[in-house]
Amino acid sequence: MPRAPLSSHRKPSLLRESRNGLLAGVFTLALAGGAVGAFVLPQTVTPALAQITTSQPAGTFSFADIVEKVSPAVVSVKVKKNTSDEVAMNDDEGEGGMQGVPPQIERFMRRFGFGENGGPGARPDMGPRRGGPGHGPGRDRVVGQGSGFFISADGYVVTNNHVVDGASEVDVTLTDGKSYTAKVIGTDPRTDVALLKVDGKDNFPWVKLAANAPRVGDWVVAVGNPFGLGGTVTAGIVSARGRDIGSGPYDDFIQIDAPINRGNSGGPTFGLDGEVIGVNTAIVSPSGGNVGIAFAIPSETVSEVVEALKSGGTVARGYVGVQIQPVSDEVAEALELKDAQGALIAQVQPGTPGEKAGLKAGDVVTAIDGKAVKDSREMSREIARKKPDTVVKLSVLRDGKSITVPVTLEQLPTDVASAGPSKDAGKDEETGRAVPRLGLSLAPAKGVAGAGDQGVVVTEVDPNGPAAERGIASGDVILDVAGTPVSSPAEVRDTLAKAAKDNRKAVLMRVKSDKGTRFVAISLNDNKG
Repeated sequence: MPRAPLSSHRKPSLLRESRNGLLAGVFTLALAGGAVGAFVLPQTVTPALAQITTSQPAGTFSFADIVEKVSPAVVSVKVKKNTSDEVAMNDDEGEGGMQGVPPQIERFMRRFGFGENGGPGARPDMGPRRGGPGHGPGRDRVVGQGSGFFISADGYVVTNNHVVDGASEVDVTLTDGKSYTAKVIGTDPRTDVALLKVDGKDNFPWVKLAANAPRVGDWVVAVGNPFGLGGTVTAGIVSARGRDIGSGPYDDFIQIDAPINRGNSGGPTFGLDGEVIGVNTAIVSPSGGNVGIAFAIPSETVSEVVEALKSGGTVARGYVGVQIQPVSDEVAEALELKDAQGALIAQVQPGTPGEKAGLKAGDVVTAIDGKAVKDSREMSREIARKKPDTVVKLSVLRDGKSITVPVTLEQLPTDVASAGPSKDAGKDEETGRAVPRLGLSLAPAKGVAGAGDQGVVVTEVDPNGPAAERGIASGDVILDVAGTPVSSPAEVRDTLAKAAKDNRKAVLMRVKSDKGTRFVAISLNDNKG
């Protein structure tokens, strides 16, 4: 009788083994599983206990029954790839890049100051490599280890994308010591999920992906292969749901406190019923070891991705073509909204479904097909769940009125780049005119190399001014103020003065930077100059 399926876990590790070690107290995001000798990523697991009928003495409890039930379905994943492939990858990183670190994890790491100017974590420990006689260029092998689990008796295995990324050979080892060669059916870098297949048998032990989300406080059990020690079991509780760690637009992680370390990536976290509630992915740690903060990909996300990979080897996602941001309290006040909910459209990309449907910058999306949208992340996830060519009805607030905008989704491009000014914008411009209300000096964008033809460029920022507090920096381009396009510092000042005269408490400025376009709320009460 087949066993229930387990889940996989991905965990990024910022730590590198060095003679000097890492500075104490610096946050580290660690990936579980990865290359031994490349980048070993730690897994994050949320332990969930199974509903167990046991003859244990009254007043005692043990995880033994659930562990015995699910452990056979958990596997160690060993990956090999040519050194030459890795060197090519490292060359693409460029000087100072974080070699071997998945790009979505690199972004998270940089939020804590890693990888910048050669700082801590800029070059994770690459570990030993096989070399010497007989191992010329292109023949050296990098071996990595992670975790995974069977989700069907016929050999489908779930793990992390970062565990098998770039692999030339993948092997899985069961708890009984038997090893099998696996092929990669498909991967989804955006969610860090990968699907493998072991052929030749139809009676593998397997576990089931949970259909229902766990509650905060539920017990969970993680099983995996930390530091190559297969069959390791840890337990804890669900600490939080819906965590955004900055790894991508679809972040919705489960946070758990079960001990997770390098090598746990791709491994499962179980609930009390023996079903997989998440795949371990990442940890935050000052030292690289477990400190009780780990993240797992929810089973519902894994299920959707796995079904897509089974059917076509890739995940097809819907695409609107707009840059969106959350509706903060300040934004809601500036737009005179009742609640700080929904997704604010900061920019509509040319030629996209959003532009064709008539969406505009400043629109607030409040619902999709009648389902309320809480924030921008929720909108991203809901649209991504839709198939290309699907028609969705967006409920939109525009100029204080509610309208419905039908949008025909298209296929999400492989690489969606955000438009922004050159990083050199603002360096060669003539001295701008000051706007005391904002603590800014501005210059027309047309007179600044690389800034484009629209808006005004920020040439200087008062570090103690209201604009600096809102994250506006030198080189940013202000496109419009309170919905009015601006092309000179005088227009910015006049628009602010008019808003103040109209007794507006706050206004929105649409700002373009090298990170994209966003709205910034400026309180007029704080900016009297």
